[in-house]
Amino acid sequence: MDVKKILVPVDFSHAGDAALGLATALARDTGAKLVFVHAQEPATAYGGGELYYGALDPSTDELQKMLARIEPTDSTVPHEHRLISGDPAHAIVRLAEEESCDMIVMGTHGRTGLSRMLMGSVAEAVVRRAGCPVLTYKQPAAKSAGLV
Repeated sequence: MDVKKILVPVDFSHAGDAALGLATALARDTGAKLVFVHAQEPATAYGGGELYYGALDPSTDELQKMLARIEPTDSTVPHEHRLISGDPAHAIVRLAEEESCDMIVMGTHGRTGLSRMLMGSVAEAVVRRAGCPVLTYKQPAAKSAGLV
């Protein structure tokens, strides 16, 4: 598989952080460029901003600054940042198509049951709709709970 551009959706959660090292390694090993993207949507969709590392309802400027701080774990990997608007799954798939991305690498929260039904699964929707391969990464439970 010839990979030149990898889209990495960022939701400013620890689940998203977990996929960063994997995306960086893939980009480094294939010579690809990383495109970090955040899809901005109404804050109510986030349940009061809980996914933003405790920052409630950040402004567009704050989101731009937060996104700019996302860097590959290997500084030699080329990358760029994109802030887009809309439903995250639709916006991510649309950007992947527009940018001719060869792959999407994203973290997943691994929600099940009622929380999945209420919050939905952006990763699942992206996997179903994307025209390119999607690699999802779920952080091991011990790490996500801060036990490791």
